[in-house]
Amino acid sequence: MNRRKFISDTAAASIIGLGGFSLNACMQPKKKHITILHTNDVHSHIDVFPKNHSRFPNLGGLARRAALVDKIRKENANTLLFDAGDIFQGTPYFNFYGGELEFKLMSMLKYDAATIGNHDFDNGIEGLYAQLPHAKFELLSANYDFSNTLMDGHTQPYKTYTLDGLKIGVYGIGIALKGLVSPQLFKETVYLDPFEIALDTERLLKTKEKCDLIICLSHLGYEYAIEENKPDDLQLAKKTNYTDLIIGGHTHTFLDKPTIVKNNNDKQTLVNQVGCFGINLGRIDFYFDNAKNRIADGVSITV
Repeated sequence: MNRRKFISDTAAASIIGLGGFSLNACMQPKKKHITILHTNDVHSHIDVFPKNHSRFPNLGGLARRAALVDKIRKENANTLLFDAGDIFQGTPYFNFYGGELEFKLMSMLKYDAATIGNHDFDNGIEGLYAQLPHAKFELLSANYDFSNTLMDGHTQPYKTYTLDGLKIGVYGIGIALKGLVSPQLFKETVYLDPFEIALDTERLLKTKEKCDLIICLSHLGYEYAIEENKPDDLQLAKKTNYTDLIIGGHTHTFLDKPTIVKNNNDKQTLVNQVGCFGINLGRIDFYFDNAKNRIADGVSITV
């Protein structure tokens, strides 16, 4: 779809009521506006796809994404940019530079945080550690215990941001590495139950940190068949109590707009994922009234 059309459609996208804020409230004056931008599974794709590509002709490209992010930030200074993992592996850039270029370019785009995907271990935990000096953004991982590895102390379970007087809490959740990553690559990294850790972390963000908006960066995957018995984002959304938005990755799921899921408190949680390879940029706009009730407006923008 034409990029300009996507941008123009942003204002016309359907409004999703959150936190008991009615749909009719979109006609009321909006007091505060927070924009969340996100990517996932970029897999070292930096250049635009060639014009003759069978699936993504003339799409993607980090320079285009940078221009789009810059435009949105100029429209709303209260903007955060996140990535849901699998930054590495997929083009010769990773083969030659081991992730250095990816982290440097993300830093130039001023990403605020990212979580860790399974392919980010493809050069081993030593390879990931070696690239940390090039990452001028936070790596968030709540359910990977790196205590006995080089990565100990180099990730955080969550981070909070304050924009326009609103406190936003963001935490990271990763997929089970066993079966996806060779044990000699992730070494003594301990995988903790993602549902239990998510519930503990969101509770801390809500009760201790007093966050007005809680976001999960997840690399679990959007959805799996019941017989696979694997944690996914839709299950996570149903189990949570306070998480407002789950930004997903891993399954390369192209969503035009967020999926609405009723959480454990019968409130609405948004689940979004924008495919792979930097083709799309996710955008969620949250609007808050004076009582900090909110509505959300979400689209996927083709880069």
